[in-house]
Amino acid sequence: MPQRHDVNALLKSMAKDLNRFMQAKHIHDPLMIGIHTGGVWVAQALLEQLAMDIPLGALNISFYRDDFTRIGMHPQVQPSQLDFDIEDRHIILVDDVLHTGRTIRAALNEIFDYGRPASVSLAVLVQRSGQELPVCADVRGMHMNLGADEHVKLTGPDPLALQIQTTETPTGT
Repeated sequence: MPQRHDVNALLKSMAKDLNRFMQAKHIHDPLMIGIHTGGVWVAQALLEQLAMDIPLGALNISFYRDDFTRIGMHPQVQPSQLDFDIEDRHIILVDDVLHTGRTIRAALNEIFDYGRPASVSLAVLVQRSGQELPVCADVRGMHMNLGADEHVKLTGPDPLALQIQTTETPTGT
């Protein structure tokens, strides 16, 4: 039987934790950037929970991935939308799942192509086991230990739900 996770409860908890984090770090008037697509969904939901008027941008990191030359261009790649100046601003970077850290590395590369922020804080709905790069979320909804053949996926945007999927391994005959 698939495990159910209350995404709305996770988002409420994340919003409280994010508010406390910003207060502790004296972050006022931040910018929020969601990573396309799940990170944007989570960022929008967090903004609703926070009831703050924070500008929201969207990053599509397709061109910044370290496996771009292997996987090629997806035919529906949308450009990033950062309709604000990030120079010397505090950024809250939001993603749905932090796994290896490679998506966050690519997002940071793209952000710094737009300018030099004062700081970048990371908020993720799920931080899962299996990191390959030294990346850790400042705010997380939950931590999951999954097997190498398991993946967690956020579906949405309405309603947002987490699904655990198992990769089938081919069997020999």
